[in-house]
Amino acid sequence: MNPTNSTNLTNPTNLMNRRTFLTLACAPAVMSRVLADSDAPAMPSGVQSGDVTATRAMIWSRTDRAARMFVEVSSRESMASSRVLAGPAALADGGFTARIDLGGLTPGEPVFYRVWFEDLARPGLRNAPVTGRLRAAPLTRRPIRICWSGDTVGQGWGINERFGGLRLYETMAGHSPDLFINSGDLIYADNPIVETVPLEDGTIWRNVTAPAKQKVAETLDEFRGNYAYYLSDAHARTFNAAVPNLAQWDDHDVLNNWTPAMTLENNPAYTDKSIGRLAANARRALFDYLPIRTNVDDPERIYRAYRYGPLAEIFVLDQRSYRAANSTNQQYQPSLQTAMLGSSQLEWLQAQLARSRATWKIIASDQPLGLIVGDGERDGQPLYEAWANGDGPPRGRELELARLLSFIKRQRIHNVVWITADVHYAAAHEFDPRRATFTDFSPFWEFVAGPLHAGTFGPNRVDPTFGCRAVFNAIPPDLKPNRPPSDGLQFFGTLDIEPRTQRLTAALWNLADVKLWSVELDPEH
Repeated sequence: MNPTNSTNLTNPTNLMNRRTFLTLACAPAVMSRVLADSDAPAMPSGVQSGDVTATRAMIWSRTDRAARMFVEVSSRESMASSRVLAGPAALADGGFTARIDLGGLTPGEPVFYRVWFEDLARPGLRNAPVTGRLRAAPLTRRPIRICWSGDTVGQGWGINERFGGLRLYETMAGHSPDLFINSGDLIYADNPIVETVPLEDGTIWRNVTAPAKQKVAETLDEFRGNYAYYLSDAHARTFNAAVPNLAQWDDHDVLNNWTPAMTLENNPAYTDKSIGRLAANARRALFDYLPIRTNVDDPERIYRAYRYGPLAEIFVLDQRSYRAANSTNQQYQPSLQTAMLGSSQLEWLQAQLARSRATWKIIASDQPLGLIVGDGERDGQPLYEAWANGDGPPRGRELELARLLSFIKRQRIHNVVWITADVHYAAAHEFDPRRATFTDFSPFWEFVAGPLHAGTFGPNRVDPTFGCRAVFNAIPPDLKPNRPPSDGLQFFGTLDIEPRTQRLTAALWNLADVKLWSVELDPEH
């Protein structure tokens, strides 16, 4: 774990407007004490903040050599009354990444920060600082806006500078969210990037390429290189500097549809046939490159929960690390072969939901609940990747979901909504026991967004076991698969909570920033 540093911040005199901040994020000011030298450390991946609480936030960055991280922090845009914190050294064994768990924040108030590195071999040689901002989680009711999406640089659709790069980040930035939830498939470690891709209209999609994206990721450095690739995009860096994130992972962060039981013996793309070793390298790279707060008791744990004031608590799930092998998903009794969350994570989620006093409980799931997602066949029988398996009573992984939904009803836990990505289109699903085969649950909504920058697919078939109804989907039923980002079918969602009424408004948006659909939900008490 990296050392923890903290500072107390005074109340702000003013908030940074978005135009000013984005200008600073793209072209950070040089402080007078910085030594101007072309040999100074670089910060090619910008800055990130994440896992924000009322009093703490993770601050992350990366440099290009052995260098010490410094963070200057203030409650004011002018950086008046700031403090400078000496952070950890960024070293080769961590991919030259570094992070500080910044403490002493004032609940609900903005935090302005600047990050730079000092060369360990040449004391005093520093780079120009890169600027970021965040707002600490509130303790009282205030308006909240959350964005979410997922699926970045998939299916070979990389950074195309002629297209404008990862443009959905720029679109989301225009909404000035308090928080971004990245719903997985952060890097597509199993999808190499080639220089050119012919399009149907006769034009050419031209990717920026990188050594780490020329083959599937196997080594730790290759997984790290996948993160460095998407962070080379200016829109991604600007967005990360302006918006704290909560990140989870999904299959492509290791390998398509991976489970801990997967075998790679017949996969010619991989020279390393150990799924355990691949997953360990991928997990290490994820913690190296994201501002995730490490759990003291379980340093490799990704699932976690954060409360964002009295109006919202977010539960980030991990549906990769503890799942059983993908199967026909037809078992009628729960067992180790039906696990998705696994017993420990399921018990944790139930306890956290029961304990939560937030008005809205937002479950960030890396897999959709109501959509059938296949994983090929075995002996002529379909295999399933997600929870759903078709008509009928709960079977297979649905048994775990049924247990969770019944618990939520029995404990009278109100105002639970689910958000997800994974299927590469936007949709809204309403679950109602009056339409369901399994009826022991309270009605709820699931909202689907993405891809952030990847091929567009779908729509998937809806599973009626829990009464799922597709109220909206953003694409036609006859869509050709793997549509490029240039088709504009890239999607994100927003959740807005109004403090007076506590009403939650969920909306789905496209790349052009057109609102495609929305719904207003009043809380139950």
